[in-house]
Parts: sequence; C-alpha cells; structure tokens
Amino acid sequence: MQRFSILSLVRNGLGYHEGWQRQWRQPEPRREYDVVVVGAGGHGLATAYYLAKEHGIRNVAVVERGWLGGGNTARNTTIVRSNYLWDDATHLYEKSMQLWEGLSRELNYNVMFSQRGVMNLGHSPQDMRDIERRVNANRLNGVDAVVLTPEQVRRQVPYINLDSRYPVLGASFQPRAGVARHDAIAWGFARAADALGVDILQHCEVTGIRREGGRIAGIDTARGFIRTRKLAVVAAGHSSVIAAMAGVRLPLESHPLQALVSEPLKPVFPTVVMSNAIHAYISQSDKGDLVIGAGIDAYTGYGQRGSVPVVEGALQAIVELFPLFSRVRMNRQWGGIVDVSPDACPILSGCEVPGLYFNCGWGTGGFKATPGSGWAFAHTVAQDRPHPVNAAFSLDRFYSGRLVDEHGAAAVAH
Repeated sequence: MQRFSILSLVRNGLGYHEGWQRQWRQPEPRREYDVVVVGAGGHGLATAYYLAKEHGIRNVAVVERGWLGGGNTARNTTIVRSNYLWDDATHLYEKSMQLWEGLSRELNYNVMFSQRGVMNLGHSPQDMRDIERRVNANRLNGVDAVVLTPEQVRRQVPYINLDSRYPVLGASFQPRAGVARHDAIAWGFARAADALGVDILQHCEVTGIRREGGRIAGIDTARGFIRTRKLAVVAAGHSSVIAAMAGVRLPLESHPLQALVSEPLKPVFPTVVMSNAIHAYISQSDKGDLVIGAGIDAYTGYGQRGSVPVVEGALQAIVELFPLFSRVRMNRQWGGIVDVSPDACPILSGCEVPGLYFNCGWGTGGFKATPGSGWAFAHTVAQDRPHPVNAAFSLDRFYSGRLVDEHGAAAVAH
C-alpha cells in the first residue's frame, strides 16, 4: 500500500500527480475463501479489515453487487455520536467513537472526522426529562454529555429561533461527537484491507447460498460459485433478502430514509443540531453545503427516492428553527434503504445455520458505528462467539425477550 505523507504529496505534485498507484486491486474471484463478506460498504470493509488485522484471517473476499461504498455508505448524513441510553448500546457506540478518534492515523487515510459536537434539542418538558435522563446515563458510562439551557444553545448557534412553533427548552450536547466523510471511510478501509490481502470483488451479486450438511458451503454469484465455510452478511437494507436465500427470516423492515444537501455557503454552522421530536437535523459540510436529514418514510420498500411530504416536513421544521436559511436552495435529494429492527438496535450475531453471520438492523444509525461494528463483528466471525461489546445484540434476543430498546435515543436514530 502506498503511504500518504507530506513528502509523498510534494513528490507526486512535482510529477504532475501521475505517480499515484491504484488504491486497491481488481482481482478475479478465487475458488475458495476462509470468509466471504457480503456487502462492500463501510461495515463490510471494516469487518474484512479487522478480520485480517486483528485475527490474521487474510483469505477473505468482500463481494458487492454494485461498486464499493455505493450503497448506504454513500447515502447518509455522516453524523458520529455515542450518547445512547442503555449500557449495551452505549458501550458499542463508544467503542466505535474511540476507534474513530484514531482511525485516520491507523488507516493512513484522512477520513475527515470533525469533532464539532452534536446537539439534541428538547421542545417540551418531557423532552427535557428524557434528555436529562440520557445525559446522566451517559456520564455513568464515561461518555461526555452535558445539558444546555436555551441561552447556552443560542450562544453556540446565535441565529436559532428559540420561540418558534417548536420552542427550544434546552438540549443535550456531546462535544466529542461530530461528522466524518462517508466516501473516505469506505475508501480508507478498502485500501487497508486490500493491502492485507483481502479481495474486493465489485459487480459480484450474490444469487444463491449453498448448504452442505446443514452448514454454509458457498455462494453463487454473478461471477461464478465461491466456496466458503463462513459467510458474513453485511448488506444493510437487503440483509433480509440475502438471509432468505439460506432459509433464514430476519426481524427487519426496510424503509427509505430521506436526506438532501443545499448549495454551498460560507462557514456558518459550527455544530450538528438534531431534533428527535420533529425528525430533522442539520450540519454543514467542509464544502459548505448544508446537510439536512429527515425521518424514515412510513412505508417499506427499496426505492432510493423517498417521498416529497417527508422532505417538505423536514425543511419546514429547519426553516422554523433557522429562518435565515429560508432562501437557501436545495441541490440534491435522495433516499437510503435502512433496515429497522423491533428495538431500534443492531443484530451482530450468528444464527441457526452454522457458518452464517449477520451484521444488520442498524436502522438509521449505522454510519457512526462503522469501525466499532466491523471490529466487533470480525471477532464474532473469527471466534464463532460474540465479543462482550456485542453480546447483547444476538439474533435470539427476539425470542428470549431480552431487547435493548433504543427508540428514545434513536428517534431519528442518527
């Protein structure tokens, strides 16, 4: 892997940037792998990287029906935080946050992690009671969190309208939270995994799963049959489709999630502001465009478009809270497909089919968990048992009733 540094930038600049090597290979599929990961998004590539780095399993393939990082990794609003309510969820997301803080150095790739803080607004006395409860729970788990008064909110974001149709009574704030670059996280993990010997097979759609003696034997793909004893499915909203090929039913619903970006502006928005009550959140990217998100559409489906009423509702709320944005024009709008579990928490687990593992059910909170998800899931696949960080997120919790209900901390779920 070609190392990035100030000297390499200068040297290649003098050579008109014609000396850069390809960041990952385009290999042909081998006949057999120790592990096959389905899904070349952030979570799948992170899983492959940590399998190779932490567990020494380098005969790994990542298969992707489209192109690397072209699914939900490219269709999110890049928010990173760890201020969840329950211990199990907090430990998983906080592990991810700790990995985010050193990820650019570890991968030798700038993932553009900007710790500008995330603010969750409260619009009613009940909102504030929930915020205070969550902040206290965060502090008990060693996660940085504070409760802000309306005046403290105004000091951070002077142009917010505290007395709109959605009165702001306060907020929670996590200073270490922030945003990262969605493409960079996929590219960084891809080049690091490739350097460790992982094969990334793009345009290699899974068309079937073969079993022998009850356990996984391999997969049929658009590029032929690939034999493997371990299959790790990390396909976000399409995880249930892959699971059905093996005769497994997952407790998931797939919904479109709305997001949009504006025309570029000069730096004006220093943090991330979210409102669970009105399903709207906003930040400003390094390019200057406002990144705006809404809630999920009520219907299930795989259309990456979303519906106009949801966009209208989110923009209406943003304009109520920030009147100065009323004349800003929107450039692009899209929908991602999120997989929602009954308790708004992920599944990181094996199942009744030996050799088959699932990393899914992240809802709309998957991006922030990318490194922690890959780290914990790699342990689960390599050791055939969960790490303590993800032990609570087994598939059998939906049978036992040991749910981890994060609907409160994950109402918008970002």
